[in-house]
Amino acid sequence: MHASHPGRGPLSGLRVLDIATILAAPSAASLLADYGAEVLKIELPSGDGCRGFPPHKDGKSLWWKVTNRNKQLISLDLRKPDGLALFKRLLPRFDVLIENFRPGTLDRWGLDRETLWSIQPRLVILRATAFGQDGPYRDRAGFTRIFEAMGGLTYITGEPDGEPMHAGYPIGDSIGGLFGALGIMTALWKRASDPDAPGEEIDLSLTEAMLKLMEFLPIKYDLLGESHGRSGNTSQYSAPTGVFRTRDGSWISLSGSTDALFSANCRAINRPDLIDDPHFASNTARCSHTEELNGLFADWFSQNDLSTILQQFEKYQGTLSPIYSAEQIVNDPQVQARGFLHPVPDADFGTVRLQNVVPRFRNDPGRVYSTGGAIGQDNDTIYGDLLGLSNAQQADLRERGII
Repeated sequence: MHASHPGRGPLSGLRVLDIATILAAPSAASLLADYGAEVLKIELPSGDGCRGFPPHKDGKSLWWKVTNRNKQLISLDLRKPDGLALFKRLLPRFDVLIENFRPGTLDRWGLDRETLWSIQPRLVILRATAFGQDGPYRDRAGFTRIFEAMGGLTYITGEPDGEPMHAGYPIGDSIGGLFGALGIMTALWKRASDPDAPGEEIDLSLTEAMLKLMEFLPIKYDLLGESHGRSGNTSQYSAPTGVFRTRDGSWISLSGSTDALFSANCRAINRPDLIDDPHFASNTARCSHTEELNGLFADWFSQNDLSTILQQFEKYQGTLSPIYSAEQIVNDPQVQARGFLHPVPDADFGTVRLQNVVPRFRNDPGRVYSTGGAIGQDNDTIYGDLLGLSNAQQADLRERGII
């Protein structure tokens, strides 16, 4: 199906139809594509909303290029009868369908699950929505900050006496994409192990995905009657921890919860006497003296430059790291040594560097081989070569706004 598909990777041969929009669900499709799945993305002829997300260069969304890597791209309006008919002709060729419209939307377009399964009985359907396919919030609109806010992350992020804070990146979408890809692979394992297994419908609530990562928040409330609060950059479960400024104005992050790590950190700042102090004899004891410990470490950091600090902590195997900007990331020796920022051909900018596949497979690795491209760039391949539509038929569909 994909003229430029490398034909390798552990998911080679898997075919995915991505009709989702913006970030979370399309990210799930991209993760599958990283490992060799052939992904066909359908967007409206007017384009997906993600194309409007900054940053832009020469009018092209850089975000789009990353999120929709490794995909063939066609335009199609499923809301129109002729568009729906074309979609139904494509569907039997695919193993997975990914969508993120509000519950009932596909049903209204004539694509309820019974219809989908009548066309492709073994189809795995991922439905990603803000709150799931049922419940009193099922029809509410979704956005990553909603997932983060109602999933618990925002409430616990920020300074104790400050306002709750969102991260500087829509982490809720990324987490949703991970759970979406995991759900799909779980369903495919069932299908692979049972040749007679029917298709599957996966109900992914992106808010629940966020809450799932919060681990002890509900049980802490249930058993202790406490809502976990904000503590800034100071951890509530290990000490000393925090973000500190060095003498030369760099930022560093300190962590470490075990006795061994605490000992290493103390030696790194030339304070081995702290190791045997009974006030700091265990992680629980250290958490009771967080402010004191953080103050001792902050004083030492403020009197030393970043290079000295890193040398000391590397020497004693302490748990400290510099806080990187994007510039520092791309120039880091570890990132460069592993080739993690991988050069990829791009129609607009020649070659760009994208993050490589995570995690790595030794024997059958995935690959990032293309960036997200132009609207309908593969229409001729899919509608002409795959479905056999003539140039005149395609021109008519374009004229009527169907492709």
